[in-house]
Amino acid sequence: MSERTAPTAPRRRSHRPTGRGPRRLVRSLAGQLFVVQVVIVAAVVAGGAVLAYLFTADRAEDAARRQVTAVAHAVADSPSVRAAVGAPDPTAALQPYVEQVRADTGVSFITVMDTDGVRWTHPLPEQIGRTYLGHIDWALAGQTRSETYTGTLGPSVRVVAPVWDERHRVVALVSAGLTVESISAQLSGPLLALVGVAVAALAVGGVGTYLANSRLRRHTHGMGPDQLSHLYEYHQATLHAVREGLVLLDRSHRVVLCNDAARELLGLTGDLDGRPVVELGLPEALVAAVLGEEPVRDEVHLTAERVVVLNTSTIGTGPGLGRVVTLRDHTELQALSGELDSVRCFTEALGAQAHEAANRLHAVVSLIELGRHEQAVEFATAELELAQQLTDRVVAAVGEPVLAALLLGKAAQAAERGVELTLTEDSRIDDGVLPPDLSARDLITVLGNLIDNAVDAAIAGAAESPVPPEVTVTARIAGGRDCTGGDGEGRDGGDGGDGGDGGDGAGVPGDCLLLRVADTGAGIDPGAVEDVFRRGWSTKQDGHGHGLGLALVAQTARRNGGTVEVGRERGAVLTVRLPLAGRPGGPGGPGGEPGEPADRPGGSSGREREGALA
Repeated sequence: MSERTAPTAPRRRSHRPTGRGPRRLVRSLAGQLFVVQVVIVAAVVAGGAVLAYLFTADRAEDAARRQVTAVAHAVADSPSVRAAVGAPDPTAALQPYVEQVRADTGVSFITVMDTDGVRWTHPLPEQIGRTYLGHIDWALAGQTRSETYTGTLGPSVRVVAPVWDERHRVVALVSAGLTVESISAQLSGPLLALVGVAVAALAVGGVGTYLANSRLRRHTHGMGPDQLSHLYEYHQATLHAVREGLVLLDRSHRVVLCNDAARELLGLTGDLDGRPVVELGLPEALVAAVLGEEPVRDEVHLTAERVVVLNTSTIGTGPGLGRVVTLRDHTELQALSGELDSVRCFTEALGAQAHEAANRLHAVVSLIELGRHEQAVEFATAELELAQQLTDRVVAAVGEPVLAALLLGKAAQAAERGVELTLTEDSRIDDGVLPPDLSARDLITVLGNLIDNAVDAAIAGAAESPVPPEVTVTARIAGGRDCTGGDGEGRDGGDGGDGGDGGDGAGVPGDCLLLRVADTGAGIDPGAVEDVFRRGWSTKQDGHGHGLGLALVAQTARRNGGTVEVGRERGAVLTVRLPLAGRPGGPGGPGGEPGEPADRPGGSSGREREGALA
């Protein structure tokens, strides 16, 4: 059996797009403008050339009419012509004379004829005796007119003038003319010059247009109108979509662009285009960083309500076209860092207590092994009472769990550094007293930074003072004069401050949360009080990474409508008052500009330093 091969089906060509279709010709904006401008320049030059040619031709035709009119009148008024008209053979006398005049004047023809139009003279001898081609009625009536008429020599501009006898009768006619061809020949020179000027103008216009559009092409990066339009739309969408703040400044440090995120982070409203940075009401430190010559990298700054990370860079090379400023919101991260620091402190406190408990347990075991059971029981009981007293003291005074945990952690941390942290007897904050809008993060930010700053100051002051380093904390709900800071609370305590009352006298109306932290350090120089709450201010020698804590305290207090005071007792005394009722909860409360202290140095507080936490 023979095998039959099945026919192979023809392969079908795939119609899927290969991505190599006909390329769409994208002409740049500069290229399109170049074409349009060249067309316009060419049209203007051509139109000007045509108008100039028409004007020149009209002038040449007028000149030709005047010329032939003058020649016709001169020949008609000649005595020789009048004498020859009455001769038996006028042609013999007139032809040589007329040809000589024609050669001298440059006209195309001069024809002398009788009143019937029969030629006596003509440049072509064979035309003599024939009838003149043209209108002679006007001349027979004694008038001289010009016309353009096609005769034996072709189209010409001609004039017919009458010849008068002594009795003022028309006895003959004289016609003089210039052919259109000869007139056009006279225009060849000016026409060539006109064409040359037009070509030169077109060339200059084309070169100028090319140079201008080359510059435009460089600035538009060779993109077309649609591409530029889409790029602008993408640009606007990106600016308003990103969460980071973006501010563009020109060379004069004026705002060119400010997106929505930057407005929110900086607290800016209204029309900002063209406004100088120094007139936006931003903190001085932030303005100085933005206007500085050196680029800024990840520098933390404070605004009225935000903690922002600042970056700046120059646009272009050399002096540049301006400056780009980017801002990232660091507020939440800073708050989380504070909470994490609180947890870390509490963990360290537990670790320290566990370490101490292990040491004491070893001591108890050793006493038992030595057979001193009674001493072991007394030692263990005393240690338990001391540890319980620590916890009971904090829990009894501070019912707010966040503050209690923070105080316990800071106490353990201070104890490890050799600083005694005490809580005054009048300290008391019951659980549930604080309003919900006074967040735990803000409390941690304020009290944690105050304690950290005080511990550092106490340790630094211990090297120059015989007084053991100590930090005293007051945390309580206050009212009346305690919330105004007016005449200096506890003026009898210490030296009464650097004169004056601890603030502007306005204070916080109604009940408030009073947080006061005092240390045994060297205190704050009265001349530096205005700078204490500015970002970057620090008494530490290295300075790097410091100078932000007290600025955050001032910002948080101001955001919650509170005040901050700087006083002096044995060392520095810092008091924060946060209102519990009618809190503005925003920058409109007391406090002034970001980074500035809300109050002047003032009264200190006499406190009982009992109830040691560590």
